[in-house]
Amino acid sequence: MTSEGARLIAALAAGDGSTRLKAALAIGSSPEPGLVDALIGRCAIEPDFYVRDMLTWALTRFPSEITVPKLLAELRSERAQARSQALHTLSKIKDARAWPAITRSLLRDSDDEVARSAWRAAVALVPAGQEKDLAEELAQQLGRGNREMQLSLSRALVALGEAAVESALEKAMSSDDPDVRAHASVTKRLLHNPDAAFELDVDQAKRIFVLGK
Repeated sequence: MTSEGARLIAALAAGDGSTRLKAALAIGSSPEPGLVDALIGRCAIEPDFYVRDMLTWALTRFPSEITVPKLLAELRSERAQARSQALHTLSKIKDARAWPAITRSLLRDSDDEVARSAWRAAVALVPAGQEKDLAEELAQQLGRGNREMQLSLSRALVALGEAAVESALEKAMSSDDPDVRAHASVTKRLLHNPDAAFELDVDQAKRIFVLGK
């Protein structure tokens, strides 16, 4: 490792967020293979969103042969942020080798940020012909979490396309769970109008079902 590389590693741990941001930018601008571990390690603990985003960008600048195996190892971390950031970075790299690692346990992770990152990564990496299977798996999460969480899942489903998700949504709209029915209804509306806002919230959708409209 060069002396500049060592300096940048130290800067990644600086107390000042702008210093960390500049260090990640510098590493990505002149990728040095010996710095990958430092970037990945920082992803697991970095508190600033913008710095995390720059860390991900820096990792995408390295050959995937170097980064992907290390990121896959992070998916087994006990630290939720390590899993979430690794998934986010894999979704940006879009290396097909990562697909088998997007497991059901990650898609259903108890940590909301990990689950959301897994949904986005799965949509980015799903092989052609497996979109419907993925849609059926993602539909098992309908009704989960707050509005932001539900919007993330709806967007992931919509990104898979109508042919892949319509049957899963129809099934969910017949669920005994009113939260599932309502979320499925909102998602179907977005499916047919992807540019629309998430204008129909779950509570409103529930009322519509109760009224029989």
